[in-house]
This record gives sequence, structure tokens and C-alpha cells, in this order.
Amino acid sequence: MFTSDFTAEFAKYRSLGEKAMAQVPDEALNRVVAPEGNSIAMLVRHIGGNLTSRFTDFLTTDGEKPTRDRDGEFSDGSFTRTHVDDAWASGWGVLENTLGTLSDADLETGVSIRGEPTTVHQALVRSLAHIAMHVGQIILLARILASNEWQTLSIPKGQSKQFNQSLAQEKAPAR
Repeated sequence: MFTSDFTAEFAKYRSLGEKAMAQVPDEALNRVVAPEGNSIAMLVRHIGGNLTSRFTDFLTTDGEKPTRDRDGEFSDGSFTRTHVDDAWASGWGVLENTLGTLSDADLETGVSIRGEPTTVHQALVRSLAHIAMHVGQIILLARILASNEWQTLSIPKGQSKQFNQSLAQEKAPAR
């Protein structure tokens, strides 16, 4: 039950990130909008690198793999849409494969991240919060970069009342 909650919540953030990035022109994926800021491509490479490192051999090795180049994930460059999509899909694929092998009984199992002992449950909470933060950054950047072409990913401004009414009607018992 609990592992399926994690799986569902991670899937929501994956979907939000993908919907946001789909609205960004290819040439804008590498744009940095603030000094010392990150581009969408940097954030995607970081998410992909983080998920790959944390969830490869999750139960048996430290979550910070010696082969990971975290600093390189934030390096400037001109990365194509294909490269960005591949980095995204690769990291999420590792996470999803690992989540598919876990059961609720594994949640109290000990793992480590950067040598710090933790439980599977704590590691999943930590990762979910980390991913949510970076997906939020991607959404903000995508909103800025898509400009007037942006299509909201949630309830449009000024439409909360209508949204709530339609939800209530959908959930109302049939008469």
C-alpha cells in the first residue's frame, strides 16, 4: 500500500515535468534566466543523475555512486531535446524499476546515502521532496520560457469555483 503511494506520487511529478517541458521550444531548454541559475536541461540532467545514482542497486549500495558527476550535471552546454529527453527517461526508468521491486516490508530496511544511514522509507521521502522541488523549478522556467503559449498544468486562474463544482458533480452519487 505505502510503496504504491510513493509510485503514484513520483508518477505525478514525472508527468508534470513532462507536460511543462513539452511547452518549451527546443532552443529554450538551455536558457539560464538568472545569474548562477539553472536551465531546464541542467535540472533534467541533475534529476536523471540523482535518480540513477540513488536507485541503482538501491538496497545494496550507497545512494551516491562514485561514478556520478553531480557537478557535471550543472555544466553549461547546448543540449538537444533528445539528450534532455534521454536523461529524463533514463533516471525515471531506474527509479520506476526499483520501485516495482519494493514492498511495504522493505520500508524499514536500512540503506545509505553519502554514507548516512537511513531507511528505505526515509530515502523515498527525501527523494520525493527533492524531485518535487526540482520539478517545480522546471515548471516555473517552462512557464517563463513558453510565455504567452503556456497552458496551465492545474486549475486556471479564476476558475477554482467551476473546477470544484465539476468535481462535486462527478463524485455525486447517481440518482
